[in-house]
Amino acid sequence: MSHENGRRKQVQVSEKTEMSYLLDNKSNGMADKNKQGEYYSRPAKLGKWEGFKQFLWNSETSEMLGRTGGSWAKILLFYVIFYAVLAGFFAAMLAVFYQTLDENKPKWQLDNGLIGSNPGLGFRPMPPESNVESTLVWFEASKDENIEYWIGAIDEFLDVYKKADEDTRAQSNRVDCTPDTPPKDGKVCRVDTTSAKFGACTKANQYGYSKGSPCVFLKLNKIYNWVPQYYNKTSELPNNMPEDLKTLIEGFDENDKKHEVIWVSCEGENPADIENLGPINYIPERGFSGYYFPFLNQKNYLPPVLAINFERPKTGVLINIECKAWARNINHDRAERRGSVHFELMVD
Repeated sequence: MSHENGRRKQVQVSEKTEMSYLLDNKSNGMADKNKQGEYYSRPAKLGKWEGFKQFLWNSETSEMLGRTGGSWAKILLFYVIFYAVLAGFFAAMLAVFYQTLDENKPKWQLDNGLIGSNPGLGFRPMPPESNVESTLVWFEASKDENIEYWIGAIDEFLDVYKKADEDTRAQSNRVDCTPDTPPKDGKVCRVDTTSAKFGACTKANQYGYSKGSPCVFLKLNKIYNWVPQYYNKTSELPNNMPEDLKTLIEGFDENDKKHEVIWVSCEGENPADIENLGPINYIPERGFSGYYFPFLNQKNYLPPVLAINFERPKTGVLINIECKAWARNINHDRAERRGSVHFELMVD
């Protein structure tokens, strides 16, 4: 029994000795590895500025913004190729799209296009841009500074016609037209805005504003390849056409080419407006001559203009006015202002 106890103690001592040896060797091995640099301690904590500078350029790893030069080169090459392919694809699609367009005429015309086949009327002078939504022509005839804006606005509107008359290069395909001599192919009709044609509605007369007899200019909106269908038969005149215009049309021979006009009428919208409006003159004639149509995007083409001279409108009263263009293929819609234009006139 004592012999067995002695052996156990000897074994225990032997195990303790062996474990102590292993621990010593492990400790010595870790120390050696630390000496050889195989294990690293946590890097020192950097401040915000030092960390940011190291992010911009790390001299130890040769990294800029967290990437090495090779990594940046691969990224740059990828995006250069990617955007080059994208730009090439876009350019190819754009080239195919342009092959379907014609520089001289729209692809979709008349009822197939957004503009449609029902022209509208525009008027000048327009109110100042500060009142962009207003359609009120309001002035005091006795004050030069008050009518100066309206005269200048009309001058600006008619300036394109004046320059066209002065430009010798533009005269190459501009001709004087009459109902019996319409323009030939490649030619356009000249729009004469001189005093001989427009009488009271000229700059020399201050367009009537200084006399309290203002002129308002109308023009028909351009629609490519739109051909007017004239009211050249008295039996076809609509019931809502003004009686004075019906009388004028009935005085023409149905075969007379002077009948080929897009007629225009202006009148007060309400009974009180009609009474306050007074006499109206249409200069140079009561409509737009047919030889100006169709518009085919001809070189040096200018749309015809018509001056409406209100001789004696009642002063100090707001007058609502509606002007309409008359042709068999012009429909009137007051809400959408199709085939017509509305404005107000007030003379102080």
